Amino acid sequence: MTLTTLHLSNSGATATCLDQGAGAPLILLHGVGMQSAAWKPQLEVLQREQRVIAVDLPGHGGSDPLPHDSALPAYVAWLQDVISTLGLGPVNLAGHSMGALIAAGYAVTHPDMTRRVALLNGVYLRDDTARAAVVARAAEIRCGKVDIQTPLARWFGTSPTDSKVRAQVLDWLSAVDPAAYGTAYTAFANGDRTYADQLAQITCPFLALTGDGDHNSTPEMSRVMAAQAQDGQAVVIKGHRHMVNLTAAEQVNAHFLAWLKRPETRKDLL
Repeated sequence: MTLTTLHLSNSGATATCLDQGAGAPLILLHGVGMQSAAWKPQLEVLQREQRVIAVDLPGHGGSDPLPHDSALPAYVAWLQDVISTLGLGPVNLAGHSMGALIAAGYAVTHPDMTRRVALLNGVYLRDDTARAAVVARAAEIRCGKVDIQTPLARWFGTSPTDSKVRAQVLDWLSAVDPAAYGTAYTAFANGDRTYADQLAQITCPFLALTGDGDHNSTPEMSRVMAAQAQDGQAVVIKGHRHMVNLTAAEQVNAHFLAWLKRPETRKDLL
């Protein structure tokens, strides 16, 4: 896979992406600490029917970072800059974890540019205990205390597939710029409330998918988000945790393909 470098038309920053296939555009957004390569199982399959563009988030891979105090709306604005630079019309949009927060925010603020939206392992209105824990982790990361092993223990089980994927994810987490990681994780920690009360405005086909073993991006969160959206569907994959697009790639790809075939229901088309 070869990275493409974009010089963003609005900010002038650099962003990198994997751009493969032809057809209707599908933008893929990874989670905090990951890279566009984390979508490899989806790129390999979905490019047969779509133009698939997996983008490195700011400060990840080869993309320039955002300012250190950037909150979730800044990442949504950055995504619009990417889409505008690529010269794309309405896009299909999927995000994992932090990428899911960005995707949801984009679907809310740019409904005319969103054909369909899928949130993998998304978070929605954490309870007070979970919120306190994630905010504390964000503060530690911003102070330079980066604990990689704890999230890996949450994200993976002990199956051979999990073990193989865990090693690759460890490499990505180890390679991320610490300052950009802190900025993104802080936006992630505080972003679950930013657009939560606006999900009912999403009229396009909406998919919320997670693993039944993900205790931070819970099945209940996915069900509630899908119920909020006007054309929502929730999917829970049994036996998997947070990195479900990697550990359950075949199942996720099948659900993606079904979602991409759902008729468009954007408000501007009604």
